[in-house]
Amino acid sequence: MIKKTALALIVLSMTVSCVSKKVFTDLETKFADLKKENRHLIDQNDSITKTKNQLDVDFASLKSNYEKTKAERDKLATDFEASDKSLKTLQASYSALEKNSDESLKVNMAKNRELLAQLEAKEKALAAEKANLNKLSADLKDRSDRVNELESLIAAKEAAMKKLKETLSKSLKAFEGKGLTVHQKDGKVYVSVENKLLFESGSWAVGPEGKKAVVAVGKVLGDNPDISILIEGHTDNDKFGGAVGQIENNWDLSTKRATAIVNILAENKAVKKDNLTAAGRGEYAPLMSNDTQEGKAKNRRIEIILTPKLDEISKMLNEL
Repeated sequence: MIKKTALALIVLSMTVSCVSKKVFTDLETKFADLKKENRHLIDQNDSITKTKNQLDVDFASLKSNYEKTKAERDKLATDFEASDKSLKTLQASYSALEKNSDESLKVNMAKNRELLAQLEAKEKALAAEKANLNKLSADLKDRSDRVNELESLIAAKEAAMKKLKETLSKSLKAFEGKGLTVHQKDGKVYVSVENKLLFESGSWAVGPEGKKAVVAVGKVLGDNPDISILIEGHTDNDKFGGAVGQIENNWDLSTKRATAIVNILAENKAVKKDNLTAAGRGEYAPLMSNDTQEGKAKNRRIEIILTPKLDEISKMLNEL
């Protein structure tokens, strides 16, 4: 096995020495595409937040119109009752005055017709307000249902990522204190592994203990097929001092290390290969200052970034 590994490394070394520039260029292009996709996801998330906020504003406006229309309807109902009472009073007066002169009768009849006309107008206005109120109520319910559905979908995504974070923390508990941490931020889950657990200095071959950690991550990801997986390699700012021809610089080294992690995850058949992306960021995204050895150790790491797919939310927003 050792001989086969040594032979593979020699072949890999010869291959990399021939095409390292092309590999670097391809990976650099892919990294740029990944940055573009990341910006797109950020913009998409901002768009989702803005849409939700707008739906909240619309909901509040519809509710205000609903209350206003309801108050107007109640006022019209009160006016209607008062007019109806007046009509009955006049009808009683009409019956009494009918026995009097024709002139008095005509006056009362005219007043009666006027009140009847007013009552009919108020009835029509009340009917129109009721129809408008029903429409506003339906619109309010529709908007409310959409907002609730969107909030439920977002909450479900957040709950799923929280559960994923808890599952990963439990699965990787054996590696606590060995340079591996799991945390959740901005709707994503980050598994950060310091290089001391994964690689020897200047190497991109994953050690036995580090491979156990990566395999454990892969088992969890195999049960979560709807998660996008970005593996980022990071270095400190020390210039690479390895064998000439194998690695050009820290950026190249970080890319090869990220690719090595991808290859281990891909060994798990339950992990979807189209969910995996490798990217090298070299020394350009440090966690701490490189002025101390402790800071450099923290900066030499692999970041496994897990992002929920937002296809369902995007589809729902397009249907609004």
